[in-house]
Amino acid sequence: MKIIFQVSGGIGKSIAATAVCAAIKKQYPKDELIVLTGYPDVFVKNPNVNRVLSGQVNYFYPEYIEGKNSKMFLHDPYNETDFIYQRGHLIKVWCEMFGIKYNGEQPELFITGKEMSTAAAMINSPKPIMLVQTNGGMSDKADKYSWPRDLPIATAQKVVNAFVQDYTIVHIRRPDQLVLQNTFQATADFRLMAALIAMSTKRLFIDSFAQHAAAALNMPSHVCWVANLPSQFGYELHNNIIANPPTQQPEYRNAMFNKYNIGDLPTEFPYQNEAEIFGADMIIEAVRRDVVKEPAKGKKPEVAVV
Repeated sequence: MKIIFQVSGGIGKSIAATAVCAAIKKQYPKDELIVLTGYPDVFVKNPNVNRVLSGQVNYFYPEYIEGKNSKMFLHDPYNETDFIYQRGHLIKVWCEMFGIKYNGEQPELFITGKEMSTAAAMINSPKPIMLVQTNGGMSDKADKYSWPRDLPIATAQKVVNAFVQDYTIVHIRRPDQLVLQNTFQATADFRLMAALIAMSTKRLFIDSFAQHAAAALNMPSHVCWVANLPSQFGYELHNNIIANPPTQQPEYRNAMFNKYNIGDLPTEFPYQNEAEIFGADMIIEAVRRDVVKEPAKGKKPEVAVV
């Protein structure tokens, strides 16, 4: 039997979906798992996935539907009652809505040795690498900043300034996102970004693809959270830094299934200014001491290089 697993949404969600793939394969070890995703690079060399389809798929109906006995896993977990009411992690809810037993499976990425050497050559620095991701998702706003998710650029710059003498600081960003001064700008493709995560010494991220990739590579990191919850989107191996409590009452007229719109509505901003969201000194101290939890089962970080 063929199992068709559709993953909608961004790249971070596709990384989280690799854990669902592992759970599916445990329950259906003899069946063929076909993944539909906008980010096929996430599933490269994944042993649980037999085929990855992306974009315009030709002849899908005659190959997988007509006269076949395929099983369809097509629903979006974001629409599930348990997810909306924050009753479990995204991966757990995702598995359970398909009737898949969840046994604590975590995301997985498989990086090749050549990708690691290419990433090392791209940076080519004698100093250890510190990675920073400050912005996530798409933003068409003039200020290129989404308060429910992003790390305020002034706060991030203070953190960079505290470490720039001892580390090569690599800023993971798209070309249309804000720039941190005194950093190496990394705008490479996803696979090279993942390799950079695997070879880095310190990591400061937000709730975006990098924190999912770090979890998939078993690399404990510091992750800053504003609107979303680490209990739904995060991982226990990370040091999850929660934003300060709101200082203003937001306007909820446009809030539906979430307290805040992750796309950023200025009327929902629950602070007087961006400086109130996080304390830069607290983040600096956490990163300096590397207060992160041990990887699962007491193992040291291990990167699956294939």
